Amino acid sequence: MRDETIANYLCAPKLDTKKFLYTAFLIFCLPKSLASSNSQIAPKAAVEFVTLDSNAAILLDGDEPLPIAKAAQDLADDFEKVMRKKPKIVHRAEDQSPVTIWIGEKSRLPRSMRPESLTEPESFSISVTHSGGKSQPGEIVLLAGADMRGTVYAIYEFSEKYLGVDPLYYWTDHKPLNRARIELPVSLNKQFSAPVFKYRGFFINDEDLLTGWAPGEAKDHTGISLLVWNKIFETILRLKGNMVAPGTWIFPDEPQIKLAGQRGLILTQHHAIPLGLNVARWPKDVPYSYSSHPEILERAWRNAVIAYPPNQEVLWTVGLRGLSDASYAAFDPSVRGSDKALGELITKAIANQMQIVRSLRPDAKFITSLWQEGARLVQQGDLDIPPEVATVWPDTGYGYLKDKGLLTAGQGAYYHVAMMNGRANQLTEMVPVERIDSEFGRYIKAGATHYMLLNTSDIRPVSMTTKAVMDIVWKGLPPDGAGDSDRFYRQWSSEEFGTKAAAQVSEVYKQYFATPAHLPGEQPALEYGDQYYHTDARRLLLEHMVGAPLYSLPGQAPTWVTPRVFSEPSENPRMQILAEALKGEIQRCGEAQPRWGALWAKAVAAEQLVSPERRAFYRAHVLTMIAIGRESNRVLLSVAEAVQNAEMGETARARTGVARALEALDEIFKAEANAEYGKWKGWYRGDWLAGIHRTRELVQIFAKHLDDPSSPMPPPIFWTGWEAYYRIMHYEGERTANVN
Repeated sequence: MRDETIANYLCAPKLDTKKFLYTAFLIFCLPKSLASSNSQIAPKAAVEFVTLDSNAAILLDGDEPLPIAKAAQDLADDFEKVMRKKPKIVHRAEDQSPVTIWIGEKSRLPRSMRPESLTEPESFSISVTHSGGKSQPGEIVLLAGADMRGTVYAIYEFSEKYLGVDPLYYWTDHKPLNRARIELPVSLNKQFSAPVFKYRGFFINDEDLLTGWAPGEAKDHTGISLLVWNKIFETILRLKGNMVAPGTWIFPDEPQIKLAGQRGLILTQHHAIPLGLNVARWPKDVPYSYSSHPEILERAWRNAVIAYPPNQEVLWTVGLRGLSDASYAAFDPSVRGSDKALGELITKAIANQMQIVRSLRPDAKFITSLWQEGARLVQQGDLDIPPEVATVWPDTGYGYLKDKGLLTAGQGAYYHVAMMNGRANQLTEMVPVERIDSEFGRYIKAGATHYMLLNTSDIRPVSMTTKAVMDIVWKGLPPDGAGDSDRFYRQWSSEEFGTKAAAQVSEVYKQYFATPAHLPGEQPALEYGDQYYHTDARRLLLEHMVGAPLYSLPGQAPTWVTPRVFSEPSENPRMQILAEALKGEIQRCGEAQPRWGALWAKAVAAEQLVSPERRAFYRAHVLTMIAIGRESNRVLLSVAEAVQNAEMGETARARTGVARALEALDEIFKAEANAEYGKWKGWYRGDWLAGIHRTRELVQIFAKHLDDPSSPMPPPIFWTGWEAYYRIMHYEGERTANVN
């Protein structure tokens, strides 16, 4: 056996001295028991590797689609991050190097190199083979896909697994380790089957932070710069997504639409803009009524479809909602109060929308998203969805999907890890991974894997749960531990913060999701999101100062509170409602505050275990989100105590509550400033939706009000949140939807 092994090396076309000497050492210097073929140390396997260094070339056919070429350029950039030198990209086999990364769709590869296993859409493989070229023999690392997107995924999977590039690197600032070379076994042959969910992607929604941080208005004529849009699209592809809804109130011909197509992504629309019609820009004095003026909406839908780039792949959303993401019934008295009439009109609209699209794109595919009233109408049997339209169930905004057991194969999900509703999360993580696992586990089991649109809002604050969802919709749940969220927390913590910190940081995440107070009267229980603290603090202040509308207690209708009424609460039903609201917030936030304190102490202690180069991200992602939660809880607690004291005429105690609230707000701004390192400078200047600055302004106004209840209040004292969308849409100027 020894002689035969040596002969094999001596007769090889190109003698590898290093391999030869190492093999000789194993054979002649180790005991026979270790060097034998039955030993765990197999000499031949030990030396069979391919070494990639900065001299490797990247080879792809010059006719490969543009999305593959862009991904190949990303791969070259990844090599530069690791090896400090960018490899050359070549387009002819004759120009390959001794070790070449060959990228190609299966159908474009030489027949002898085509992986036979790649038969499913978007499947791909990573393997090592020997070049068959006589003029330029060498080793090939083959990144092959069944189709265009499969090939793109092969590139990014290789980059993640073998170069160590975090698919979320842009948002996590995770730099791969520098290495001079990478060794791959010559036996490498990994096959990746088609994704579990057919359509998977992001909805960049309520994008206030991104817009404020990276505005694209002047140069790119977009709300967010094209440079950042490109990074968003790259992130989707690195996470094996294939679809995007690129913005909230957008037009079908905006620059990021074209860029998404160049990156190989399918365009889709969200529930509020069927067929891409930007209803938030509906022209003034033009009726919006499908019952009385159907021809106007049908022209507008057709114009929106025509406005998309002709070669852009689109998955069309059909349905009928009102302006500004409200129910259509709010705009049409003929269906208001009648779910049956509303369902019939939406059914008609869907049929006509499909006819419009198919007249222009015969092979069009459709989904309908049952946001808000849509789910109720289907559950009641008032809305009929054509069989060729995939039904997409939404969640509550808190990660609980609303199918109520009506889930069937071929359906899909619209899911949030960030949600702008005045109560959930815009600045921090909120949805526990175990909830994500449980809900998507149900959908996978039912075969409802046609579609998944993930609302990520501004991505950076919810990077962990974004990855959790995208991992599941690509490859499903682990077969040996479905729903094992602990495993995900440990893996994420290890990859992002180092193995030494993994156990402690994963416990921080688990405790974080269990720390907030819960909204009363909700089943299942819903957490206080970062928005709720500030929405409710502002509401309580306004109710006291100007008699703003009061959210009802469970089971009660909304009411108004007359300000500055110092009678006993029992003598005034309106005051009683406010008193009960204040008491509830004081109790719930008071109970939660020690939990936040304990979590903060645990997270600060864990920072010492985090790899030094990853501490900036740890502070930005973990410590900042905990600081926002802890101090926002303290803001609401302090405001509730201050208003309670003011209602009872205890002005001095109210001032103490104001001081505590202002101190907590300063701590939030300090934590946010610490997260604005490097390229993230100014990240929170676009906080127009959660509106923490608004909270501070109102607390300061309240402080003046305590001294003089008749002091003037600067306008606008009322703030609905729509002011934020005017800023998000500012780049659109006076443009309106085309209805002519």
